Amino acid sequence: MHVCFFPSMWPSWKNLLAELCRGSKRCWVCTGLGRGVRHAESAAEEKGVSSSPSLQLPSPPGDPQQQGCYLALSAALLSEPSAGPRRRAGDGLQGAPGPAQPRSSWAKRLLGFEWADLSSWHRFVCLLNRPTDPASLGIFRFLFGLLMALDIPQERGLSYLDHRYLDGLEVCRFPLFNFLEPLPLDWMYLLYTVMLLGALGIMLGCCYRLSCLLFVLPYWYVFFLDKTAWNNHSYLYGLLGFQLALMDANRYWSIDGLRDRRKRNAHVPLWNYTVLRMQIFIVYFIAGIKKLDADWVEGYSMGSLSRHWLFDPFKLVLSEEMTSLLVVHGGGLMLDLTAGYLLFFDATRPVALVFVSYFHCMNSQLFSIGMFSYTMLATSPLFCYPDWPRRLGARFPACLRRLLPSLEPPQPSAACVYRGPEHKGQGKRERGPGLRQKLGALFTVLYVLEQLFLPYSHFITQGYNNWTQGLYGYSWDMMVHSRSHQHVKITYRDGVTGELGYLNPGVFTQSRRWKDHADMLKQYATCLSRLLHSYNVSQPEIYFDIWVSINDRFQQRLFDPQVDIVQAEWSPFRHTPWLKPLLVNLSPWRATLQQIEGSLDNQTEVVFIADFPGLHLENFVSEDLGNTSLQLLKGEVAVEILKEQRNYTLREGDRMQLPPGEYHKVHTVSPEPSCYMYVYVNTTDVALERNLTQLQELRDKVQNGSETEPLPPELQPILDGTLGTTTQPDPLVQAFVRRQQRLEELQRRRNATLGERLQRFAGKKYFLFRRSFLMTWISLRNLVLGRPSLEQLAQEVAFANMQQPEGTTSPEGGQKEPERTEL
Repeated sequence: MHVCFFPSMWPSWKNLLAELCRGSKRCWVCTGLGRGVRHAESAAEEKGVSSSPSLQLPSPPGDPQQQGCYLALSAALLSEPSAGPRRRAGDGLQGAPGPAQPRSSWAKRLLGFEWADLSSWHRFVCLLNRPTDPASLGIFRFLFGLLMALDIPQERGLSYLDHRYLDGLEVCRFPLFNFLEPLPLDWMYLLYTVMLLGALGIMLGCCYRLSCLLFVLPYWYVFFLDKTAWNNHSYLYGLLGFQLALMDANRYWSIDGLRDRRKRNAHVPLWNYTVLRMQIFIVYFIAGIKKLDADWVEGYSMGSLSRHWLFDPFKLVLSEEMTSLLVVHGGGLMLDLTAGYLLFFDATRPVALVFVSYFHCMNSQLFSIGMFSYTMLATSPLFCYPDWPRRLGARFPACLRRLLPSLEPPQPSAACVYRGPEHKGQGKRERGPGLRQKLGALFTVLYVLEQLFLPYSHFITQGYNNWTQGLYGYSWDMMVHSRSHQHVKITYRDGVTGELGYLNPGVFTQSRRWKDHADMLKQYATCLSRLLHSYNVSQPEIYFDIWVSINDRFQQRLFDPQVDIVQAEWSPFRHTPWLKPLLVNLSPWRATLQQIEGSLDNQTEVVFIADFPGLHLENFVSEDLGNTSLQLLKGEVAVEILKEQRNYTLREGDRMQLPPGEYHKVHTVSPEPSCYMYVYVNTTDVALERNLTQLQELRDKVQNGSETEPLPPELQPILDGTLGTTTQPDPLVQAFVRRQQRLEELQRRRNATLGERLQRFAGKKYFLFRRSFLMTWISLRNLVLGRPSLEQLAQEVAFANMQQPEGTTSPEGGQKEPERTEL
């Protein structure tokens, strides 16, 4: 083999020329300029070496053979910059040597494709089906399946499925479509088992298409079965599962790849990544757009969140109010608006990964949102180069690489389009896009357009609009609205006898979200009218009086209390006529309300009310609430004391005391809405706290020896912290001991070491998954062999219900909405 050598050239040039000429048997034939240039261009194309017009070449040597090779090298080096452009995350062939490329445009360097790729449908299809490394997609598939397998026993409810779908349970349900009904309990366990097996199949990449169907179909059935459980991340899980069912995510690190060589480490079309990246971009960006709402910008949406210990570092330099405004609301707004863009570009991606990871780790501690934070963390690497798992695995020691997925370059796939000079010489046959590729591109376009449209489709589904737009769960308006419910009253009237009665709020339901949505209220009223027939109520009329405060506004009515909801009209495509409007013109009062609330002492409570003209509020002042007063802030009201049968007119600034233990009505008689506030002190709580403080002082004196008199037997439990079993303890002593036990448990948990906290967490999860497995096994046994005797079944369920010695915990679910007691 001949190697050209020029004494007058730099060593690096000599090495590069030797590399280019290596493998050429007769470099000496390149004696002419044209032939020498063609020879060097051919060698550069084979080796993937580019040239730069900015390099200054020294004078050619005198030897004709060396001169020809020198001129050839010069032409090759002058054809392209020496350092090619940085790869974009969308590049299909990453890490593999390719042919020389011309100087890339700014679009190629910034976006990963040329504008010409969008000039026609044909070129656009070729772009979306460009061969792409499957490694990152395979890792995401594995993580998504794993997280869904962990989510099903927890937030999907497998661990407490018998509590929700017990056979014969009289309960009102809220499906999206009224014809949807839950299966019998044992069959519901079978359905969840199928969904769990589908999630495991997705994780392992085993029978991939079938596993996706086994997961997605039961998931959407359960999702549509209960609107009260809707939230944004549950909706996102279903979307991601649907997307994966159409993708080739089993081309890397999968059992299917071990069984089929064509699927093993094979290219995937670029649109597989495009759909997932656009979905996550939409989640971030639309959530940021929704946070441009005035309530969020002004800091009213999550006003109490800054009290959490996670924000303590910020409160070292900022007040709690400024932490809420700047960090919670301002920081959340900016992150959602910019995260999608920052993740897309190479220069900003490292910073974006740090901030979104910190953001999701905080959310995992702030809210009970299951696997959502970890799912979003798993989606972040999708924005990186698709071959990042290979480059990461290459850094591991050789002894560990055998345990890792393949580090070899991916093989060609029939699902991709191979066009252009970059695929020459790599064993890939150039061909145009077929029907499969065109359908993939069409699905990408339609799906992205649908996801951009759906959060703003509420002008079509007007029946689901209340004070907020649409059902919560598919609009990405996460944490924008917080509610508190002050007063809920359900009244029924017998349509035949006219007899009136009252129902406990939430009777025959397992959720509280029905109070905020007209469609659920209609379903609830219809269900109650059917169930009340069993209680000798004929043709029942049902009225709801629901008072809600949204984002620290006045408590006001959400629905018209004079409308029989059973007979009321409701349509998903028309505005709900019995929905009362949100009094947004009273929003500026929130600053004044906060000042009033801040001026009160710790024992005084206040409730702010706004009501519509012509309506009245009927309320009862408990005897525990002493010194209860009503003060008018705006408008004019007439206060009717029912027992006295007297009316008192109040105008702006007037105030009156309300008698305890009696009903009263507050009529709004002004032409505009009235605003007033209740100010009260819970005298029973104050007296209880005073007595408990005295017992605490007595206990401290006995323990430090300052109290020498022996305690009477009824007070002995305050020392040993246990209640006697032989005698009935005093209620006050009983309350003191229980409070002390709670305080000691809270202090013990705060002082627990990291190992103890991990042990408690692991124990809690162990018993949760244990119950899920045992109850599923019992139900599947019942389907196959039939149900045993009630005694045996009761013993099996009791064994499955075994909990940690510390006590039981309630099933995990969504974040509980704030709830306030009635006066």
